[in-house]
Amino acid sequence: MGWTTRAVEACVAALLLVAASPAAHADTASTPRIDLQILVVDDGGPATGAITAELDASGSPYTRVDLTDAARPQITASFLSDTVDGRPRAKYQAVVVPNDSPFGSGSAEMTALTSYEQSFGIRQVDAYTYARPEVGLNYAQNPGYIGSLDGTTAEVTPAGTAGPFGYLKGSVPFEDNSTTVSESYGYLAVPLAQQAAGATFTEYVGAPIPGDSGSGSLIGEYDHDGRSELVVTFVYNQYQQQFRLLVRGMVEWMTQGIHLGADRNYFSVHVDDVFLGDDRWNTELNCTPGDIDCPAGTGDDANPIRMTAADAQYATQWSKAHGMTLDLVFNGGGSADYVAENGGTDPLAQQLIADKDTYRWVDHTYNHAFLGCVQDVTVVPWKCATDASGATQWVSESDISSQITQNTDWAAANGISLDTGELVTGEHSGLKILPQQPEDNPNLAPALAANGVTALASDASRESEQRAAGSALTVPRHPMNVFYNAGRTNEEVDEYNWIYTSAANGGSGTCETSTTSTCLSAPLDTSTGYASYIVPLESRTALDHVLGNDPLPHYIHQSNFAEDRIAYPLLEKILGDYQNLFADNTPIVNLRMQDTATELQHRATWKAALKAGQVSAYRIGSAVTISAPDGVPAIATMPAGTTQSLALGDSAFGTSYAGLLSGWTAPGDLQSDVSLTLASSATPAAVAASATTADVTVPAPAHRLPVPAGASDPVPFQPATAAGQR
Repeated sequence: MGWTTRAVEACVAALLLVAASPAAHADTASTPRIDLQILVVDDGGPATGAITAELDASGSPYTRVDLTDAARPQITASFLSDTVDGRPRAKYQAVVVPNDSPFGSGSAEMTALTSYEQSFGIRQVDAYTYARPEVGLNYAQNPGYIGSLDGTTAEVTPAGTAGPFGYLKGSVPFEDNSTTVSESYGYLAVPLAQQAAGATFTEYVGAPIPGDSGSGSLIGEYDHDGRSELVVTFVYNQYQQQFRLLVRGMVEWMTQGIHLGADRNYFSVHVDDVFLGDDRWNTELNCTPGDIDCPAGTGDDANPIRMTAADAQYATQWSKAHGMTLDLVFNGGGSADYVAENGGTDPLAQQLIADKDTYRWVDHTYNHAFLGCVQDVTVVPWKCATDASGATQWVSESDISSQITQNTDWAAANGISLDTGELVTGEHSGLKILPQQPEDNPNLAPALAANGVTALASDASRESEQRAAGSALTVPRHPMNVFYNAGRTNEEVDEYNWIYTSAANGGSGTCETSTTSTCLSAPLDTSTGYASYIVPLESRTALDHVLGNDPLPHYIHQSNFAEDRIAYPLLEKILGDYQNLFADNTPIVNLRMQDTATELQHRATWKAALKAGQVSAYRIGSAVTISAPDGVPAIATMPAGTTQSLALGDSAFGTSYAGLLSGWTAPGDLQSDVSLTLASSATPAAVAASATTADVTVPAPAHRLPVPAGASDPVPFQPATAAGQR
């Protein structure tokens, strides 16, 4: 028995060595090693800054060379490549430069970079350069255009669709958010009719040339002298929608779809306070009776907002029609109170329970109690109550646990399945709330642990990063600027006007001293302002999150699905705009809360490992090897057909998204590294190891490209805030 066991172990170990060894997939020992690291030569401009922001967000490692730093490393052959175990190594799989010739004509650095790209087949992104013959384009004249691109609608060409931009449906709208600020600037030019010998220019994204029937290139591939450049002729910053739409293709082009990191488009919507009746905004008092924003003595709201059975039916129909699973964040006590006060039945609960499988359900505590400090609401704003010694009074652990368990018991009694590890406390209470409560309720963590809570919602407008709350991890949620106390359109607009209008124009004037928002120039029309102003603005804010590789859920309230059902125009605008932009291979990813918590945790450990220099990855032929610390999952994007090699056999890698495979992965049993094998059809073309630079013409230097006013910063607008949210 002992001999047999040792023999099996030896066999497995031998198989492991073969499966994990890059040489097993390489053609010869001279096949170069390409490290999965990107070189960014940064001039401090918005374009290179935008690309590095994308690499940071997606978890793709890069080395930044700051051209403004006199002590920066020089770009030499030894900086770019060396030899490892007798094999030539390219230290960078792709290069991003601010323009096509950042070091100057005939410079040693440009010569070294050119030779490197030729020798190893490395691609270069010219983050923003102007149209000229040195990049395969005519000057932007006769035909051509130089100037603002605000409001332009660019189009992905057939070559772009078949190539790196196949995740887009076609149109790429350029933002035009302000009539007084130039937001984008660029050159529209046509490729040279007669390219240099052996050179080609393939246009990927173009736009109509003003005053001409033709179009000019905005992004194209210039192949020449044994090199490939992605020529980008418009400036952008990391916040602009056109950049967010196109950056995925830029990264996939330069890495040939083989890189660490991943980028997906996420959108989940939590509907809070389900089964409760939400207090209503009073358009005369400019506050919410029954809530703490109204002075003491104002009284309670006699007409709360609560969904009906018909609203529930509509929500189910809408969810199915739009393929959008909503998360119902519910308070069972709201239904129990309704039953007690209305003849023993609750038609809303009956309808939602009948349709329970349409939704995901999340515990919001039994009756939405505040679970932080004991509130003193005799003053506005409220403050934490204290005892005779001045110590803060806290809601007890037993009261917190009771709120959690009563709600899960109610769900179980009504056949509702939920993940008891997920919890949204009322108003995100229990967690610190500045300025009144600068620390978590000390009774919160033990209550969470006792009830098995591992994912706890927080407010992203207060705490944007995940953190630990005892045994749980927080899931920050984006508040949508559709207020919890508005069931009708006029109420929403009236409250919006109060918050975002100057005192001189009848508002509260808080916008005049705010550091996060600006004032409306005039109050919105209460009958038309929601559709004409609030919906477009708030949908753009939410879509920015979706396009920003941001997995955080958004939250809204059940009141917004009642009466005028004001939630739907906003959600339909977000989904409709998305569907108009993206191809079917790039659907919205709709995560449940627990999965978001896991995603955030993986990202945090991965980025910490990258920062500490504990991650390495490289490709040799069709073999990709990824090394990370034990317990740290690796995130990667690979071409279709990639498999993961295990000690015994292979397994699928990742899931399909935007035409590629991506996902978190870890070494298999008995392995220390992740070993991936590219499909033969996806393996990048063999490089010419014998290439020289003897006959290479180094392009003339590009001038420092003009950046229009405001182009390096996001255009200011009224952002979504936590105002009116709970």
